[in-house]
Amino acid sequence: RERVRAMFYHAYEHYLESAFPYDELRPLTCDGQDTWGSFSLTLIDALDTLLILGNVSEFQRVVNVLQEGVDFDIDVNASVFETNIRVVGGLLSAHLLSKKAGVEVEVGWPCAGPLLRMAEEAARKLLPAFQTPTGMPYGTVNLLHGVNPGETPVTCTAGIGTFIVEFATLSHLTGDPVFEDVARKALKALWKNRSDIGLVGNHIDVITAKWVAQDAGIGAGVDSYFEYLVKGAILLQDKDLMSMFLEYNKAIKNYTKFDDWYLWVQMYKGTVSMPVFQSLEAYWPGLQSLIGDIDNAMRTFLNYYTVWKQFGGLPEFYNIPQGYTVEKREGYPLRPELIESAMYLYRATRDPTLLELGRDAVESIEKISKVDCGFATIKDLRDHRLDNRMESFFLAETVKYLYLLFDPDNFIHNDGSDFDVVLTPYGECILNAGGYIFNTEAHPIDPAALHCCRKRKEEQWEVEDLMREFYSLKRNKKFTLKRASDHGEGESTQDSVDTSSESGREKRNSKKNTHSLLSCPSQSFNSKLAVLGQVFLDNT
Repeated sequence: RERVRAMFYHAYEHYLESAFPYDELRPLTCDGQDTWGSFSLTLIDALDTLLILGNVSEFQRVVNVLQEGVDFDIDVNASVFETNIRVVGGLLSAHLLSKKAGVEVEVGWPCAGPLLRMAEEAARKLLPAFQTPTGMPYGTVNLLHGVNPGETPVTCTAGIGTFIVEFATLSHLTGDPVFEDVARKALKALWKNRSDIGLVGNHIDVITAKWVAQDAGIGAGVDSYFEYLVKGAILLQDKDLMSMFLEYNKAIKNYTKFDDWYLWVQMYKGTVSMPVFQSLEAYWPGLQSLIGDIDNAMRTFLNYYTVWKQFGGLPEFYNIPQGYTVEKREGYPLRPELIESAMYLYRATRDPTLLELGRDAVESIEKISKVDCGFATIKDLRDHRLDNRMESFFLAETVKYLYLLFDPDNFIHNDGSDFDVVLTPYGECILNAGGYIFNTEAHPIDPAALHCCRKRKEEQWEVEDLMREFYSLKRNKKFTLKRASDHGEGESTQDSVDTSSESGREKRNSKKNTHSLLSCPSQSFNSKLAVLGQVFLDNT
């Protein structure tokens, strides 16, 4: 764990020193370059990793830097997919973690805040891409002018189906349904256009809905679509999304799985088109662990781990029958996917083999990729030549998943035994109880936050507040409410209301709470208030 921490700071400090405010560090020449826009991308991507490593002071400093320095009103052609997962995802995650990091949050947080406004602004810049006849977005958008007139209508499947986590979170926090609506429409359009045997291809025309690349598999171009069906289903408790994934899962097992490897097949016929393993596919065992399919996940993971051991990293493409790299695809840009799966599977199984993979990854990356100014992409795993690039996902994902693999007590692994109670304009809500959903750039989203900003009828909120105060009084002071008819005078009941209000206020002001009293669904507004203030829960 301490070696991973040192890796992070070696890379992060050299980014700040040599590359900021550019998007990425060029570690061989010790300078920077803009790659996915001009957002100081590595800084946004590394922000929540700082907190996971426990560095609250730097987190707070970077939040201020980003508020002052990042502007989305720029004449830049940006990838809709990459801007969403890295920028929108990174800002949302940092926004939801900012109170934990000691940032002074504004009134109304988590339903308001500067980082949330930045995330919303960035996401609004992406919305023009979704204005197509099918609802599937273009792959590129100009942040100032919208979609360029000559823009290609061909987008990869992942570039269409990887929005629901960030966009649904935005909609729930801001109250604007447009984000979740466009993300759902795009997901449904892909589902509608699957083949008769239940598979989706790699690239589709977003105007005509015709498949341009008909290779079906779980890797590059498709990967995070499947990931977001599962994670969206968990985040939103949405059975439809999960049943979509489970249908795909059957077709994937039927047509693409051979000996715990997954190949590429023709989406209409199911015939093998490429017997290749891609390093991006290594997320799959982690995804299987999320639906409880641990045995299959471990078997596939161990196949992938043998490739890692062969090369000291995962080549972009690996020819399964030949057992060797594919020409021009021999590189390893320090991707996180195998480590990500190890982290999930270790949480599920505690199998020490997974820690060994983590140790191997630390050894490999330090030995092959470390240079004076950071960590460089490995251009060729056969001779360890390097490339002058350090992708922002190295600090967002690779280092984060490694650290979490070796840090079982991290707050991210919270099992719900510890949490914060926050008072919002819409009532009390629970935060930081665990169950975080990582977006595909490893930015953790607190699923409980989606329930903090629902607007309720004001009267309903008042009734619930009163009920909560009565119950807390009853529990804290062993006080039993008497029926109104038992009182000769109304004063004693009135007194009890006053005391209970104080007790309720104390309870709400306390930061931590051991047990949520009203964790059941909100009462429908037929709860009656008696003349003397006693709450009735039925229609009597």
